[in-house]
Parts: sequence; structure tokens; C-alpha cells
Amino acid sequence: MKILHVLGTTNLGGAESRIMDLYRNIDRQQVQFDFLVHMNGKAYRKAIASGVAPENLREEGYFDQEIKALGGHVYALPAFRLYNYFAYKKAVKHFFRQHAGEYDVVHGHMTSTASLYLPIAKKQGGSVTIAHARSAGVDHGLKGTLTKWLRKDLWKKADYLFTCSQLAARAVFGREAIFFPNAIDTESYRFNRQTRDEIRTELGITEDTFVLGHVGRFHYAKNHEYLLRVFDVFHKQVPHSRLLLLGDGPGFRAQQDLAKELGIAEAVIFAGNKRNPAPYYNAMDCFVFPSRFEGLPGTAIEAQTSGLPCILSDAIAQETEVTDRVVWKSIQEAPEQWANQVLVFYQNLKDQQTEDSYDEHKVAEARQKYADQVGLAGFDVKVQAARLQEMYRNIKRERA
Repeated sequence: MKILHVLGTTNLGGAESRIMDLYRNIDRQQVQFDFLVHMNGKAYRKAIASGVAPENLREEGYFDQEIKALGGHVYALPAFRLYNYFAYKKAVKHFFRQHAGEYDVVHGHMTSTASLYLPIAKKQGGSVTIAHARSAGVDHGLKGTLTKWLRKDLWKKADYLFTCSQLAARAVFGREAIFFPNAIDTESYRFNRQTRDEIRTELGITEDTFVLGHVGRFHYAKNHEYLLRVFDVFHKQVPHSRLLLLGDGPGFRAQQDLAKELGIAEAVIFAGNKRNPAPYYNAMDCFVFPSRFEGLPGTAIEAQTSGLPCILSDAIAQETEVTDRVVWKSIQEAPEQWANQVLVFYQNLKDQQTEDSYDEHKVAEARQKYADQVGLAGFDVKVQAARLQEMYRNIKRERA
């Protein structure tokens, strides 16, 4: 079977990382993935005018080389803007005419324009279509308003509706959908004491330093400015603390500037994107995730797998809580309230370390067991890759 995944990019991101996890673990002798992403419109037009395949003029994505190594291809459409509505649909039609009959399933993760490309994929390409809801919110301003308008009847335009959480499904489709969790390689995120020491050494973090962690794209949804204000309050109470931030994005520089403005720049580690973020969870002592909106964030599952106590925004889907390590809080509360909860985590750790019965190995073992819990909850990627393969197979049978 050949499956075409439609995305914004092949750069590091939540949806992209989860799909790549599945791609690595699916039986590629039975199922093969290709990717259709979006590129700069000017470069796209230049390619078409020159008779060159658009993807050849596209800036290479983070996962491109790995996709090719796994046997997949990356194709490109022009980025959608309201003013190029008709040109965008023309480009979509051109692509699916070229690839008519090639794809058994077109799996759309970019729901903002799925109501445009999925019907064309079905009509021109003869593919079964899936719309996959991953986030329960939209960008603020005109862009968010346009997104809502474009997907208002998306549920009618796809053969199947998938979601990582019913919160996201209701936000995108106005109804529930087939639940498919954001699965991870749980073994990779199992706590490892040696890795903790290595990463802390790499980052210049001493063992007596309490580390708050966050992994996510620097984007409006992730609410980094609130996180920095929470840390500012906590750091004043616990000076031997650090905030470790993994990720990149359009808001990266603005948050660096805010850290300087708050006077905490030296205590915040902007680590950037990491091809393999798993080891860095080992270096953290708690995980703080004050998102404005999400679907079911894979990073929060990763943090729980590593045994970290987590504070999650109550705007996130409740299905994210798969262990007893989660505390829910509202971002309507003052940052001081979140900082107080971090202080509870800090005090719990310090109390544990001063007990006569404290055993470092037993503490590590206790953290390691959370990987088993997350796996049993259905979030292991090997299990979900096999399930997705069977779902694709059943879809093909049903439509035969």
C-alpha cells in the first residue's frame, strides 16, 4: 500500500515527529509513506515556469534525508494564502492528476486546507481520504478565523476522521472521530541515570540544580511567555534552578528577549531543536506545559514516560493524563500559582533526598517504571504502527 501524508513541512514538529515514529516502525515491505508538503509560493511558481519539479527548488526539511533513506518521497505544493485560493486548487489538481491511482490513502494532517485538497485527491487521484485532527485551537487573528472557515464542513469532505483526542475532534470536525493516540517509542524515553548525568554535564547543570523542562515549538499555542513568568517567580525562591527549553520556531528570539527583560536569561537554557530529544528529559526534574490549546501533545506523554511530575494546562485534552504524574492548572491563574506547584515538586524531591531510607537506585527504578505504564495505556509506537497498518488495510478492503 502507498500512503500520502499531507503536512505543512517535514521539519521538526509534533505531527511530523509522530508520523516519523510510525514510519520507522511500520512494516515498510507492506506499507510505504510519501509526503506532500507546502513551500514558498514564489519558488513554486518559478519551478513550474522552468519545468522543474517544485520539490527540487524547495528548502530541504529536517526529515527529508531520513524519509528518502526509508524509501519515501517528498513532493510540494505552494503554501496556501487567501489570495492564491484558485492557484492553490489548480496546483493540487495538477499534482493528483500526475499521481492518479498511485496512492491508496491520502492522510491529511494539515486540516486548515484539507477541505480543499482531500476532495481533489479523491476525485482526481482515486484515493481514500483521511482528515486527522491534531489540535483543539487555531492561531489568533485573521489566520485563525480563516482556518475555522475553511474547515467548517471538513467532516463531510473526508472518508474517515481521525484524531489524537476527542477535544481536537470536536474543535475541528464538530463531532467525535476515530481515536489514534500520539504514540512514542516508550523505551527511548525510559529514565536512565547515566544519561541524566551526561546531559547535565553537556548543559553545564550541577546535580544540586532543580530543572524545569519544556519541549515545544516557539509558537503562540505553546505560551512560552507565560512559562518564562512562572519560572521567574520560582527562580526567585529557588535560585539554584534552571529552565531547559527544547525547540525552535517564530517566537524563539522574542522569548530570549523576554528572558533578558525578566533578568533570568542566565538561568534559561535555550537548547534549540534536537534530533533526538529523549535523553534531555532525563536531565529534568519536572515538566511544565502551559499551552493555550493543544490536541494531545506527544511531549507531555514523553515527559510522563520519563517519570517526570508534570503541570499541564487544562486547555489540553484530558486523555493526556496516562499516569499519576499530572497536575492540571489553568493559565487564567497567575503565574505565581503555577510556581507554587513547581515549589511543591521541588520540596517533594528535597524531602525524599534527605530521608534516611533514600536510595538513588530505587528512585531511578521508580521513575523507570512509568515507561511501562505509558506503554500499557496504548501509547507505544510499535503497537500503534501495527494498528495503523491494519487500519489502512481495512480501509482499502472496505473501499474495494
